[in-house]
Amino acid sequence: MQPWWRHGYVWLVIAGPAIVVVAGFVTLWLAVRQPDPVLAEDYYQRGLDINATLRRQHAGMAPAVKGRNHAATPAKDLP
Repeated sequence: MQPWWRHGYVWLVIAGPAIVVVAGFVTLWLAVRQPDPVLAEDYYQRGLDINATLRRQHAGMAPAVKGRNHAATPAKDLP
């Protein structure tokens, strides 16, 4: 009979949890070494400004979209 360390299935069973433990330490090291940046004080206002900019860009494209194929859409602009 062979000792336990000579069976491949034993190492297969041990390798799974060992890899998870190593990955946990790597994740901990990354979290400590590179912390998340602090949000700006006006993060909400910045988000509102970005949305306003996107709305203006979309409004600028509206005439081109509405002026295209009137065979498939009505000629009158709908709200």
